[in-house]
Amino acid sequence: MKRLLLLSLALLPMAPLPAAAHLNPAEHGSFAAGFSHPFFGPDHIFAMVAVGLWAALLGGRALWAVPASFVGAMLIGFAAALGGIPLPFVEPAILASVVAVGLLALTAVRAPVPVAALIVGAFALFHGHAHGGELGEAGAGSFALGFALATALLHGAGVAFGLGFARFLGSEFGRGAIRAAGGLTALAGLWLAVGG
Repeated sequence: MKRLLLLSLALLPMAPLPAAAHLNPAEHGSFAAGFSHPFFGPDHIFAMVAVGLWAALLGGRALWAVPASFVGAMLIGFAAALGGIPLPFVEPAILASVVAVGLLALTAVRAPVPVAALIVGAFALFHGHAHGGELGEAGAGSFALGFALATALLHGAGVAFGLGFARFLGSEFGRGAIRAAGGLTALAGLWLAVGG
């Protein structure tokens, strides 16, 4: 029963999401609009959870350093968008991040923590730039705080799934479950890329 529950939780990010517009900052506030923003794009959700899964596979310092690198670089990308600094191929790079980080988890790449942080940070620039391009009427500081917190929570969900798999399913089977979740994430990214 525990294994079935864990598998169900792992597949939850793959569930279809209802179509919905972003929250209006005038009605809900800039923080709420920013916090909700990552949850309205399956590409953002998949990539951020996959970062947490890969960090869980790496273990040790990677549990916090890899997600922190993503959040920090995402804020730099956001600032670049606000400053009018163009970044080419934002949407394709976001989709590529879903596939790439999913594949890194699937293949359990044992990158040193600084290298892993650099990889996810490079993708995070594009995620942040996309958030900056969709700021609208929201206040930049509150909006950024909101989406940074939401991103950290999504990373935390990935790490929690990974650590939960290892704890409840045993080390070897747990690693296999994390890798399978990474593979499903990569497939979801490919599905999104072809217009799913």
